[in-house]
Amino acid sequence: MATSLSNSPCSLLFHPPSSQKQRYHNSRNPILRVLVSNVIGKVKRRMKALRNDKVNAEFDFEVGKQLYLGMDFGTSGARYALIDKEGNIHAEGKRVYPLFMNKETVDWLQSWKVTLFALLKDVPVSLRSTVVSISIDGTSATTIILDSKTGESFCKPFLYNESCPEALPSVKSIAPANHTVCSGSSTLCKLVSWWNSDNSTKESAVLLHQADWLLWLLHGKLGVSDYNNALKVGYDPEVESYPPWLLSQPYSRVLPSIQSPGTAIGALKESIRTDYGFPKNCVICTGTTDSIAAFLAARANQPGKAVTSLGSTLAIKLLSTRRVEDARFGVYSHRLDDKWLVGGASNTGGAVLRQIFTDEQLEKLSEQINPAESSPLDYYPLQGVGERFPVADPKMEPRLHPRPASDVEYLHGILESIARIEAKGYSLLKDLGATPVEEVFTAGGGSKNEKWIKIRERVLGLPVSKALQTEAAYGAALLAMKGAAE
Repeated sequence: MATSLSNSPCSLLFHPPSSQKQRYHNSRNPILRVLVSNVIGKVKRRMKALRNDKVNAEFDFEVGKQLYLGMDFGTSGARYALIDKEGNIHAEGKRVYPLFMNKETVDWLQSWKVTLFALLKDVPVSLRSTVVSISIDGTSATTIILDSKTGESFCKPFLYNESCPEALPSVKSIAPANHTVCSGSSTLCKLVSWWNSDNSTKESAVLLHQADWLLWLLHGKLGVSDYNNALKVGYDPEVESYPPWLLSQPYSRVLPSIQSPGTAIGALKESIRTDYGFPKNCVICTGTTDSIAAFLAARANQPGKAVTSLGSTLAIKLLSTRRVEDARFGVYSHRLDDKWLVGGASNTGGAVLRQIFTDEQLEKLSEQINPAESSPLDYYPLQGVGERFPVADPKMEPRLHPRPASDVEYLHGILESIARIEAKGYSLLKDLGATPVEEVFTAGGGSKNEKWIKIRERVLGLPVSKALQTEAAYGAALLAMKGAAE
């Protein structure tokens, strides 16, 4: 049985420390002045080093303190967060993926690898020796198939939003009706598509998800995943095994072994440890998906509480006492201890907005929107063809017209249309038997838009607020803490 998140030292996943709301840069705090005045010279020298490194710290750093590193690899970039056992952030940062090209296509593996080691380098030198564990989250259903003998990929990665409809009939013929894998964008469909089209020898092939692959670069043990990432390849987290209908297939031999999220896999590679100055006891832990990490960071700890991640795409997760699965609508459930995170991920979201407006335009136009007024415009904002949730339709076309003369009205219509998709998603979960949503926390870049929050509150008819922690990297750091405690 997987280690309980709520019963481990990571119980702060759901119970934020009151001190989290403080900020270290408030140097006039008398308590901090007393602490600083009493520390010995060694600690003072360390604090000076921290200040010189411009660490984004919240509290005085203590000698002997252990820190936990989480990294979030999203659709357009990556972040890191470094926390202590109380959940206080000592450093954080972000990187945009550099775009390496390979025969007119983006070499995503190279981009992710360069970003991974850039983030490790971004961790302040004076803090690296205190990092005792690392975990990473990645985009759900982003699939990589490697040659276990060479470590090289057999093909380019299948990205999270890619669909393989040609494999769907084969998958539907073996899987239970409306199973999570019965969607063209599922990991299993991507595996079957590759298996049926690639003529190379498959004896040494192994399937990894984005987070698995990145973690493998750090620990070197090929073929390890977690039950959140493995859900869309057919793993059953309720019984903790792959189902017989999947194991009977010839391609089942490429499936990774599964651990619960936040399980220690092994030590950080010696070469990386010495090059970057991490300690000998630094362990690498299994990760999760980006939306699950964002949920963990938000600490929505009661059934009926939900988290909407508004990043490049829109993902919703609702804590439910009942597991719900229905591939017709792109609905699936992730396990979280004795409860379930029910939800889905739509292709709508911030990436569509950035196709049309700059960040500066979004900020200025949003200021002019009256969120109390309903927009008459009815769009279905998508970055390209295809939708995953609340309707699984690989042929769905974006709908962003007619465009009014006013950019304010246009943005209002798009924001409200995305909110309607979100509302339809939560309504669908209730209809399918999940615990009804009572409150929504918001994570991701969209959580910074206060007008959008007010629009969504009106459309959803529910209280909507920005999560105390909005970054998935923070949730990944909590998993790293869990793994270090094992």
